[in-house]
Amino acid sequence: MLDLEIVPERSLGCDTWEFVLGMHFSQSVAIIQSQVGTIRGVQVLYSDQNPLSVDLVINMPQDGIRLIFDPVAQRLKIIEIYNMKLVKLRYSGMCFNSPEVTPSIEQVEHCFGATHPGLYDSQRHLFALNFRGLSFYFPVDSKFEPGYAHGLGSLQFPNGGSPVVSRTTIYYGSQHQLSSSNTSGRCAAPLPELPLSCYRQQLHLRRCDVLRSPAATIALRLHMYTEGSSRSGEGTQTIRRVVRFGDSCQAVSRALAAPARLYYKADDKMRIHRPTARRRPPPASDYFFNYFTLGLDVLFDARTHRVKKFVLHTNYPGHYNFNMYHRCEFELTVQPDKCESNMLVESRGAVTITAYSKWETVSRALRVCERPVVLNRASSTNTTNPFGSTFCYGYQDIIFEVMSNNYIASITLYQPEGTRPHYAVNSIA
Repeated sequence: MLDLEIVPERSLGCDTWEFVLGMHFSQSVAIIQSQVGTIRGVQVLYSDQNPLSVDLVINMPQDGIRLIFDPVAQRLKIIEIYNMKLVKLRYSGMCFNSPEVTPSIEQVEHCFGATHPGLYDSQRHLFALNFRGLSFYFPVDSKFEPGYAHGLGSLQFPNGGSPVVSRTTIYYGSQHQLSSSNTSGRCAAPLPELPLSCYRQQLHLRRCDVLRSPAATIALRLHMYTEGSSRSGEGTQTIRRVVRFGDSCQAVSRALAAPARLYYKADDKMRIHRPTARRRPPPASDYFFNYFTLGLDVLFDARTHRVKKFVLHTNYPGHYNFNMYHRCEFELTVQPDKCESNMLVESRGAVTITAYSKWETVSRALRVCERPVVLNRASSTNTTNPFGSTFCYGYQDIIFEVMSNNYIASITLYQPEGTRPHYAVNSIA
């Protein structure tokens, strides 16, 4: 049984780890993965068809805890303890819920102190005691009426008839509102900013502007933020950088810092069977700089060591790479190709594409007619991909990877072969 400390308006955790309001989904998953054997039977719940309108949820049924994430920002907004019998809970070192301590109204008042009058939902016979950033919910019998006891909002109960907490929610701010449309009675709460404790000396993305000429990508302008310097005393520091096609790997590292991972493109597995395989040294492989918190991959040419491709990830649940990257908040404006019809040249307005655009809208505006390439990923252990195939559409210098629910999984920006300038080969030790 987990023994956890509640910090209202902030977190739920212990000495070695904690779930903090505002933290990214991937950071919560990393905590759970580090506690394999302690936290078990974890479920991820999401809407395949409406991933932007339905909360993203991590459910831990064996511990009675549910983490609720904003579906757009993918940051933790509510921590819900829905089965009080499966977990021990403390506040400021004082235990108020365990197999030995019953979390009654009197116990909550003793541990947390007085509060303003509680709220009573007569339709669901549910009584709530609300503190800033923390709410307790008590199921009550319909024969009890709201009243006041001990100077705070409570119900009048006979001796030994006090109800016990059925659910606890931790949230940001002072808003505590039972949703009549939600049968679980979750409270609506604002979404906090990413806590400073979750920055971990990494750059995080606010916005990515794709800079283009009429029909070709030139560069990416990244608006980022990170921890402020100790000299300035500020909590965060805003950074803006531009990375271009043809930039060296040293230039990209100076602009975006060292990548989270360096990944070499897979070699041709059939090369060893070729007659010349033993006589020729293997060619160098192109390589990626992976920036997971920016939702960005940068591909470098193995010969010139210069940028030849950018990959922007949208991190939708249900995709093969979900949870590897934060969502890249990009804005891409495309000038459609001119359409010739009946000897007339038709010009159409520019189309703006973001991480939240649906492919049916984009393809209709751009009039993309070519058939897609089906992309089916599988792991190295020859297991099948449980999420199914995605579909890749090419347009100008862009490759759109589209999921079966019509959302864009990633956008690849590249330089066509004929347009790449020739660079001197850099020697890298």
